[in-house]
Amino acid sequence: MNIHEYQGKAVLKGFGLPVSEGYPAFTPAEAIEAAKKLPGPLYVVKSQIHAGGRGKGKFKELSKDAKGGVRLAKSVDEVGANAKEMLGNTLVTLQTGAAGKQVNRLYIEDGSDIAKEFYLSMLVDRETSRVAFVVSTEGGMNIEEVAHDTPEKIITFSVDPATGYMGHHGRAIAKALGLTGDLAKQAEAIGAKLYKAFTEKDMSMLEINPLIVTTGGQIKVLDAKISFDSNALYRHPDVVALRDETEEDAKEIEASKYDLAYIALDGTIGCMVNGAGLAMATLDIIKLYGAEPANFLDVGGGASEEKVTAAFKIITADPQVKGILVNIFGGIMKCDVIARGVIGAVKAVGLQVPLVVRLEGTNVEEGKKIIRESGLNVIPADDLDDAAQKIVKAVKG
Repeated sequence: MNIHEYQGKAVLKGFGLPVSEGYPAFTPAEAIEAAKKLPGPLYVVKSQIHAGGRGKGKFKELSKDAKGGVRLAKSVDEVGANAKEMLGNTLVTLQTGAAGKQVNRLYIEDGSDIAKEFYLSMLVDRETSRVAFVVSTEGGMNIEEVAHDTPEKIITFSVDPATGYMGHHGRAIAKALGLTGDLAKQAEAIGAKLYKAFTEKDMSMLEINPLIVTTGGQIKVLDAKISFDSNALYRHPDVVALRDETEEDAKEIEASKYDLAYIALDGTIGCMVNGAGLAMATLDIIKLYGAEPANFLDVGGGASEEKVTAAFKIITADPQVKGILVNIFGGIMKCDVIARGVIGAVKAVGLQVPLVVRLEGTNVEEGKKIIRESGLNVIPADDLDDAAQKIVKAVKG
């Protein structure tokens, strides 16, 4: 689960991290009132969307010369003018794709006098099964270019969960950033607080870009992009309360209500599969035969008829779906349950596109019989290869 920058900074502030003073705003009037609460004379007006690259982003509705999604303002009136221009418009960044995201809220923050910009992030390193720090002296809006052109400027190290964050980890951060003296001590302390926040709140990713040194010699968190492990949200009702469903795909929200693993993609073939590995293989073979999947959908090993019906309805609600492939290998999941769920969903919502069903495993003959006797126009398949070829042909032909 992702949250907005201002929410992330509030979380980090609760762990003692140094952040600038700021307030969220949902209207131009609120933006002006927020600016009046700040000392000034420099203000930062930040678009709040679940995507990076906001500073370099462009608004669809504005001219090519218009400023991006993060702007400096030198007066309260300028804050109001920027807010009026930004709110309600669609911001397109490298991470949003061409569709962009509508800006519905802003963060009005006190300006900072920046002497240096750094990059610092934390994530769960799958190779080591540990929390890893990623730090670089090359902070700011061009970190992607740094990673591509000069990867040696990015330093990565992990923390052993048996010991947790220790002094040598802090010294590693300070060394990677070229900091000495009091700044090194600040970096060590910030690293400890970040590790505590990351582990206690079950984060899956924390990115600070930039982490700055002010002209007054203070290290400050100037941005905060945070993702939480969705499987651990039951432990954090305070985090769940921060969820902004307007930033999420409506189909993914509906899928979460039924505990379905669903991710929307850009293709035209809807997929319903049980098991993550089989689902990935299904996506791959669809691409092999020249088409693109419209989603990843894993109904799980023990799905009920109701769950299967809900999954099918979510797929058919996607207007870009031109065909559907149901690929089930029955182990714990029984093929007859899948069959009844599919038939029930088709009768409830109708079937306007080709449907290919491949069943194998527990109660497979009973499942095939249910589909065969349903009277519906369903294309049977013998195996995954056969199923993929048939659905691609049906969609293209």
